[in-house]
Amino acid sequence: MAKTPYYMTTAIAYTSGKPHIGNTYEIVLADSIARYKREQGYDVFFQTGTDEHGQKIELKAQEAGITPKEFVDNVAGEIKRIWDLMDTSYDKFIRTTDADHEAQVQKIFRKLYEQGDIYKGYYEGLYCTPCESFFTESQLVDGKCPDCGREVQPAKEEAYFFKMSKYAPRLIEYINEHPEFIQPVSRKNEMMNNFLLPGLQDLCVSRTSFKWGIPVDFDPKHVIYVWLDALTNYITGIGYECDGKSSGQFDKCWPADLHLIGKDIIRFHTIYWPIFLMALDLPLPKQIFGHPWLLQGDGKMSKSKGNVLYADDLADYFGVDAVRYFVLHEMPFDNDGVISWELMVERLNSDLANTLGNLVNRTISMSNKYFGGVVKDSGTSEPVDGELKAAVLETAEKVEAKMNELRVADAISEIFSMFKRCNKYIDETMPWALAKDESKKLRLETVLYNLVESICIGASLLESFMPSTSKKILAQVNGSKRSLEDMKKFGQYPSGNKVAEKPEILFARLDVNEVLADVAERFGKTAGKEEETGIDMEAKPEVTIDDFGKLQFQVGEIIACEAVKKSKKLLCSQVKVGSQVRQIVSGIKGFYTPEEMVGKKVMVVTNLKPAKLAGILSEGMLLCAEDAEGNLALMTPEKDMPSGAEIC
Repeated sequence: MAKTPYYMTTAIAYTSGKPHIGNTYEIVLADSIARYKREQGYDVFFQTGTDEHGQKIELKAQEAGITPKEFVDNVAGEIKRIWDLMDTSYDKFIRTTDADHEAQVQKIFRKLYEQGDIYKGYYEGLYCTPCESFFTESQLVDGKCPDCGREVQPAKEEAYFFKMSKYAPRLIEYINEHPEFIQPVSRKNEMMNNFLLPGLQDLCVSRTSFKWGIPVDFDPKHVIYVWLDALTNYITGIGYECDGKSSGQFDKCWPADLHLIGKDIIRFHTIYWPIFLMALDLPLPKQIFGHPWLLQGDGKMSKSKGNVLYADDLADYFGVDAVRYFVLHEMPFDNDGVISWELMVERLNSDLANTLGNLVNRTISMSNKYFGGVVKDSGTSEPVDGELKAAVLETAEKVEAKMNELRVADAISEIFSMFKRCNKYIDETMPWALAKDESKKLRLETVLYNLVESICIGASLLESFMPSTSKKILAQVNGSKRSLEDMKKFGQYPSGNKVAEKPEILFARLDVNEVLADVAERFGKTAGKEEETGIDMEAKPEVTIDDFGKLQFQVGEIIACEAVKKSKKLLCSQVKVGSQVRQIVSGIKGFYTPEEMVGKKVMVVTNLKPAKLAGILSEGMLLCAEDAEGNLALMTPEKDMPSGAEIC
């Protein structure tokens, strides 16, 4: 019986430089989904690759004194090296400089032009080189690029445009009829309310101010602009033929089951890409998931900010599977996650070395100590055994439910909850006490059998997330990897099997101070972050403790938030402070979306005289920190504190 195809992709990585751990998170996330889909019996085709054209590449190549092709060859090789280092199981690595991709992009451009979807005009606007995007004055935030916050420059040039508005009503209808199309729901609401419903402008799809791109074959002074080039990789990589018969692979795989992308490029994938497909008369992908960011501290990682961590550096310290575990476990479904060297050490010690490593080590050691490594099911049973078996068997079903919703962090948490239950079972049954009583020998055999069987199931479930660790555990207990169905059955481990004579340490505990000292020596004082010089500001007049005592600071929890209409800067938040809810208007729209605000614990000035901002009553003030470039970050409690807690 033929397997059901499952085609999934990541965004293709831009070849401007080495990918940091935030970029690498996406390929690891995609790999865990691809591996699990294979476990479910799907015929998975998993594509990733590199986006290699554009003005930024041309400029970087000039700075390096090499050709753009030489530059992207070097960076693409580095990206592929890191993807391979992280043990990712992609089926195809596409490059947008591949000859077959370039040929199809030219054909697609010509087809869209000939059918009237693309026309020639000129573009005058404000251009952001890093984002390779034009903006109008009204779209800027504080005069800067709304996507990356950098400076923009006036630009005017001849260009070809795509008639986006022609297809917008059809796309709006499609999104409304397919609620699963854009995930999480917060991303769908953002696209509908901020872009589609207000009306789409025609999209610039060619450039003449640089040469590093795919030429328009009938007007070669133009090169095809980044999004029409990059997005089409999802169909060219599986054999789409614009003016002929596409390959069997395309017919088998399209439409894609899943495009996995970062939330910063959700607009391009949920508006531009579906409209391009409609114009090509192709079905839309089944689902587009815009995952959150992995942050260093409280900010998005950026090479220009100097706050970058790299996967290969982290893997040198912790091992590949430990890094995979961390990025998968620490990233919520629709909120940003945080990474640091300290957090990595904490997770390795508590979850990997203690919960998992210690469980496997103790079980194998006791099996060898008490029975020469032979594991038997002697058939004794007590209520605590049933409780363990129930917890183990329901884990596979829980993991499957979470993975079907792409809640990968929740799925891996379920597995580690099972391992914690196994450790509790050891404490409940006390094998060391049973070993002292010869009459309890059969009971001891059953206890150790139950532990080994549970470990086999857990290790099999772990394969999608930590493949190397899964293999190591199964080798140590002399067990075989289970199918998904067999993970839901207890008692498959052959009675009489023998575990390894000596357990291998899976994860060695680390001293956080030693790691930080070593990291500081290797990477500089801030462990992957440029040393901050600090900000000097003009001093205000001194105040007394009595003056300070007049202000009331409390912890508030944001329970709802929305953008203030007709304002570029303001968000209106409903903030729970103790038993009261206050409405607070803040000028932070350029730094947080309403969806990002909800659920945050923040520092609030609660006895500030109410005032109206943009006609809306504001009953307090949220405290923020501001850097030299005007970037804002909300002040939040270091530890979880209840709303209403006094800040003193």
